[in-house]
Amino acid sequence: MTRQIKLALRAYGVGGPGQHSLWKDPRVPKNSSIDVNWYIAQAQAAEHAKFDALFVVDSQFIDATYPPHYLNRLEPLTLLSAVAVHTSRIGLVGTLSSTYNAPFNVARRFASLDLISGGRAGWNVVTSLDAGTSRNYGLAEHLDYATRYGRALEHVQVVRGLWDSYEDDAFPADVERDVFLDPSRLHALDHTGEHFTVAGPLNISRSAQGQPVIFQAGVSEEGRNLAAHVAEGIYAPGGTLADSQAYYADIKRRAAALGRDPDHVLIFLGAQPVIAGTDAEAHRLSREIFDADNDFDRKLAAFGRSFGAYDFSQHDLDAPFPDVVALAERGGRTRGTEIARRARENGLTLRETVLAFTAYQPSPFTGDPRTAADAIESWFAARAFDGLNLGFRTPDDLHRFVADVVPLLQARGLFRTEYAADTLRGNLGLPVPVNRWTAARDLVTADA
Repeated sequence: MTRQIKLALRAYGVGGPGQHSLWKDPRVPKNSSIDVNWYIAQAQAAEHAKFDALFVVDSQFIDATYPPHYLNRLEPLTLLSAVAVHTSRIGLVGTLSSTYNAPFNVARRFASLDLISGGRAGWNVVTSLDAGTSRNYGLAEHLDYATRYGRALEHVQVVRGLWDSYEDDAFPADVERDVFLDPSRLHALDHTGEHFTVAGPLNISRSAQGQPVIFQAGVSEEGRNLAAHVAEGIYAPGGTLADSQAYYADIKRRAAALGRDPDHVLIFLGAQPVIAGTDAEAHRLSREIFDADNDFDRKLAAFGRSFGAYDFSQHDLDAPFPDVVALAERGGRTRGTEIARRARENGLTLRETVLAFTAYQPSPFTGDPRTAADAIESWFAARAFDGLNLGFRTPDDLHRFVADVVPLLQARGLFRTEYAADTLRGNLGLPVPVNRWTAARDLVTADA
């Protein structure tokens, strides 16, 4: 089968990271982050263009310096359940933390979304970047990396086990025989592990796609290993073409080493294309978008997220970058360590470090429609991604990409013209997981 690009849409409402001023744009409703109808409209536009999924990010800690969208937004699964009944094909991927949720609760909520949507649910597994989240759950401090990722792996394994509580033929609902449930097709999990003890069974059946699709964003060594073990869709960090190719190859290699089919581990590259009538106009708009949010104080405040929400404003901006790398262990360790390393090796001040890591970098998919399509095709052919996780500043920008770029990709055979299936797995080309209890019984029967 010819390899084709996957497309996902992430919606940020009144403005996520680097978009503090988006709420001022007259095209963006001031309540868009809490207006379910706004999300429904975005999902329907993406579905009309045959996108694979709508992706909803989340976090559970804020302070007054956070981007506007973070300050006032809907909980992902509640939001996606509403979107589900106004769409029919597009996948619905929600973010939920494995650090601050119990497996049984996660399994039940995503299984419910999967049934409500007819098999279109996906779980973006995160371990939570913001260290301050711990205080919202009665913990003195955020868990360290090893604990968070060890817990995440076991968490996913438990959730998948719970999703298999019922075999697919568990409910004959035979009135004549007075049999609603075949009890031989209901299974308790009885899991006891390092982080969780869960009896089961889960009180909800499997959907048309068997289980929700597991997504994850792994950058650190622990994150990449988790992704290789469990992820079916991976949100890649981006960077240069070479960076993206290296990440792509690394994840595929790790998955193959674990006995997984690398083609069933789809890598989505984050991208924010800017499309205009000419390349020059697109780059001018791209620079204007950057300049609208190029506020140093805001960038300084956001810089603290990688270091456990550390307040850098207490330091002299023109003194050497402070020695805070240890704080990254309970925040964003990969990025925090890289920031500290570059600052130290280049003798940068705090001000210079912030400016270096927040400098203007236009999307490689910026330009007129043909330039953008050419770049997307080139990166895809170079194995830098399997799909794009697209973010647009306004709905108008989404509509322009759909109207002007998507048809070019379709004409080149790079993107579908119709959905292949009714489920997220079907459209992503991923297999339906066989129920583990059914598989075990079939194996015994085959060996008999």
